[in-house]
Amino acid sequence: MTVDPSTEQAWAVLPSRIDPGDAQHTANRAANLEVLEAVAAAQAKARAGGGEKYVRRFRDRGKLLPRERVEGLLDRDSWFLELCPIAGHDVKDHRAGASIIAGVGIVSGRECLITASDATVKGGAVSELGVAKTRRMAEVAAQNRLITVNLIESAGADLPNQHKIFVPGGQGFRDLTRHSAARRPTVCLVFGSSTAGGAYIPGMSDYTVMVKEQAQVYLAGPPLVKMATGEDADHETLGGAEMHSRVSGVSDYLAEDDLDALRLGREIVAHLPEKAHRAPERPVVPPRYDADDLLAIASADIKVPFDAREIIARLIDDSRFSEFKPLYGSTLVCGWAHVHGYRVGILANNGALFSESANKGAQFIDLCNRTDTPLIFLQNITGFMVGTKAEQDGIIKNGAKLINAVSNSTVPAITIMTGASYGAGNYAMCGRAYQPRFLFTWPNHRIAVMGGPQLAGVLEIIKREAAAKKGETVDEDNLKLVRMMIEHQIGEQSHAMFASARLWDDGIIDPRDTRDVLGICLSTVHNAPVEGTTSFGVFRH
Repeated sequence: MTVDPSTEQAWAVLPSRIDPGDAQHTANRAANLEVLEAVAAAQAKARAGGGEKYVRRFRDRGKLLPRERVEGLLDRDSWFLELCPIAGHDVKDHRAGASIIAGVGIVSGRECLITASDATVKGGAVSELGVAKTRRMAEVAAQNRLITVNLIESAGADLPNQHKIFVPGGQGFRDLTRHSAARRPTVCLVFGSSTAGGAYIPGMSDYTVMVKEQAQVYLAGPPLVKMATGEDADHETLGGAEMHSRVSGVSDYLAEDDLDALRLGREIVAHLPEKAHRAPERPVVPPRYDADDLLAIASADIKVPFDAREIIARLIDDSRFSEFKPLYGSTLVCGWAHVHGYRVGILANNGALFSESANKGAQFIDLCNRTDTPLIFLQNITGFMVGTKAEQDGIIKNGAKLINAVSNSTVPAITIMTGASYGAGNYAMCGRAYQPRFLFTWPNHRIAVMGGPQLAGVLEIIKREAAAKKGETVDEDNLKLVRMMIEHQIGEQSHAMFASARLWDDGIIDPRDTRDVLGICLSTVHNAPVEGTTSFGVFRH
């Protein structure tokens, strides 16, 4: 077959040396599948909403369920990348999903940020984590310059927990107006009650659709109006869809039913001006190795290392990789590749970060910024190397260079947690606090300041030293009990599902889906200009 020289990729193909069938890889696969089953169960709870009773109530009223509304809004056979799907799972006073369905999907050919309040859970009342999830979605829309479509049916704040919601919740309304000011359109479809703070969402959106005889939008419902003013008012006169469409002007369109509202929403998005969207620069070529191997490669025991190149080879186009400084700073693999046709720079951990690997990473990030190349971080890091030699070699200043580069880089970054995420290594590899455009985790992921045994050991040493200074005897039995309790606590709190339930990531994904998730994310980030920088903080030499 003749190869077109203009499209031939000259980069080397990454070799693979693993045996997915050996004992270690078989154990890894089984452990990862077990966690994925637990994730699927949590997602099933989120999809179940408030339970059969409230689902039936929706059905009896002839209304679409919240997830059916999302499906009806999306283009036929298009994708939907749900974000933070198990937020609130096993968290006190919360339900899995945090009463909000959210993600990125295709509406009338445009990539949009979509949210839908789940009114089968407490009437769609917003919880503390619901506020956090809403703020995260606003961040995704802003960073990637996405149209936002909100599908609303909400009782407002969860009043018994208002002290956790009221102050931070105000940011949601501010974000809506800022989206509009930045010419990022916002569309609101109101399917039912939208009261108190919830009334400001349609009021502050660029386009608002209300469903006839269902939508009720008011700052105060009839009981509160009666208490405050003595006025007797019915729901429709006070805040019904017809009134807002014909009298107040809060509604721009009056829909006959749920399906008509979705039709109008799609029509609104269709007439919005097209924006420049950078298409993939190369033809998409699948990797040469089976994605199923990723379940076996990712270590269930984070103390067991694996070669990051084996991961990379199963994510990138044609498994071709142009590695940067392959002989220097070997514990950080850096290089260029394409994923679904998009050029990317990849940084992947292959051990603890030493001074050499930190310097290498900082230089690589600088180079990617100079060529407007998005970054992918594959994070499996126990932290920076410690000890006398490491300190004398300048691990603090060199680690600071990498964190400096990550902090000030302006090209889009996407982080995948493929294993451990401990200490400052989380920061240096673009953890949540460093605002990657998207951050997903694998089922084997663990995250903490340090591992449970290490943290318990440090505290034990401190207690022994304190006792020695006072001339006291250590209670060995008590110390052993405390150590066991700490190790157990840290073990539970560092688990992937614990982290995802608290929005420390955008979701736990099946490793086999990672390439497609990256492809969707890369397409999404290219809705905004991809522009690097040459401006960083002072690098200490």
